[in-house]
Amino acid sequence: MARLAAALLAFLFAVPAAAQFAPIPGIDPAPKTAAAPAGKSYLWEVSSLTNRIYLYGTVHAGKASFYPLPPAVDKAFAESKVLVVEADITDAAAMARSSGTLMLTPPDSLEKRLPKGAWERLRAQAKRLGLPEGQVNQMKPFMAATLLAFSEWGRLGYTPIHGVDLNLIRRAKERAIPVLELEGAAAQAALVDSLTDDEALAALDGTLAALESGLTAEQVTGMVNAWQAGDPALLLEVARKYNDNVPGAARIEEKFIWSRHEAMVQRIAGFLGDTRQRHFVAVGALHMAGPRGLVEMLKARGFLVRQL
Repeated sequence: MARLAAALLAFLFAVPAAAQFAPIPGIDPAPKTAAAPAGKSYLWEVSSLTNRIYLYGTVHAGKASFYPLPPAVDKAFAESKVLVVEADITDAAAMARSSGTLMLTPPDSLEKRLPKGAWERLRAQAKRLGLPEGQVNQMKPFMAATLLAFSEWGRLGYTPIHGVDLNLIRRAKERAIPVLELEGAAAQAALVDSLTDDEALAALDGTLAALESGLTAEQVTGMVNAWQAGDPALLLEVARKYNDNVPGAARIEEKFIWSRHEAMVQRIAGFLGDTRQRHFVAVGALHMAGPRGLVEMLKARGFLVRQL
């Protein structure tokens, strides 16, 4: 159970679960899809007077056909001497330590915390997605919502083992280059744990409604298409549609995306002052989008930013 909780924590922050995490029942481990369309990559070069880095937006689960990554991405990665990710999810011990706060302690259970109608709706979605009821019942509401979303991605053929961040971490370790963390698992778990009971229950209710209406599947397809097209404006539009139709989603997005950016930008600006090493910074794709995204924030600080 701890390994599954760690996988969900990674998924939530747009970082894929490592291969050693338990698979979700019913998910094909090697799905196939059409090749990515030609066009710009979801990649930016950011330059200061003394250095330049690469900033790459990733998706948290993928398909085998995502690889190889676009030539511009592989070239930038090959030039870089350090990989930077939100959290290194191949550090199994760190992920396991952080996952404990995300689960309920028996005899407490999710069924006891939810109104009967909400529990029955959750059971129906768990059954549709092939999830063991007992497993779901030991999760806190927000993590149960994340598991449902995680499993819907899997139902559509997108699996953590093909996640872009995991691919980059593995490649970095093969090259024996450092892997740094912008945040780390403990900080991310603390953010999840900071949700109030009302926020967590609202997020679960919204997730159930989105799954029941088909909106989640539509969002998954839209996000992947925007990422493959290198189109952050389209990705932001997909997110906005979800927020407009799911009560409470915008508030969750504020906490889990935009509120983290000032600290991220400060770290990235530090890398740009390092004249010795070129960094390849890989974070979830939505972090790049819009006026409050990392791309525009770095421009506002005076850095030269261009999409490749």
